[in-house]
Amino acid sequence: MIPDVTLADLASFRPATPRLTGQPAGFAIAGMPANLVAAASVQSIPGTVLDWEVTVRFTPVSFEFDHGDGTSAVYTTGGATWEQLGQPQLTPTATSHVFRDRGTYSVAVTVRYAASVNFGTGTWRPVPGYVTATSGGYAVRVLEARTALVDKTCIENPDGPGC
Repeated sequence: MIPDVTLADLASFRPATPRLTGQPAGFAIAGMPANLVAAASVQSIPGTVLDWEVTVRFTPVSFEFDHGDGTSAVYTTGGATWEQLGQPQLTPTATSHVFRDRGTYSVAVTVRYAASVNFGTGTWRPVPGYVTATSGGYAVRVLEARTALVDKTCIENPDGPGC
């Protein structure tokens, strides 16, 4: 008889650490959307559980972004780049965040995975609970940007304001 499996039985199986990036790369402009993107995928890992040969599958179900500024948000997706979305830079995305103040913030993402096991029968049996993997330490330097209305570009008037 195939045994019931708990998360404790899967302690030796770990999903890979998610990859965390952002746009613009490594910085943001205060008051403008910074696009945060976490990459995590379904992973299948063979091994032994309770003396049975199994394959354990981890499926990402949520992404919790800790923005490093005292706020966090949970999404069902890790997001996508502006290019993948066909959007201009500095526009809101499903996983973007607006930093209000200048400074350097350490952003992290925790991915929650649902686990299931296959005892070689072709049937995946869900394991109650979730397993998490965290990627942290993505530094975002938040700067201020100021604009001015001018009548000519810097090419037309190299001595103009802001040139």
